[in-house]
Amino acid sequence: MAKLEITLTRSVIGRPETQRKTVKALGLKKVNSTVVVEDNPAIRGQINKVSHLVSVEEK
Repeated sequence: MAKLEITLTRSVIGRPETQRKTVKALGLKKVNSTVVVEDNPAIRGQINKVSHLVSVEEK
């Protein structure tokens, strides 16, 4: 499977708790932090939920 590089580009300050928890579940902590994860439907769903806060690149 492909890998995805996810970067938190916007702050979670002022965002609903569900979005904060989703960002944390993806492994992102601070703005501009990046994680590399396997591409699967669960990760894609999380990315869709916070797509306005993150940027995604395929590796």
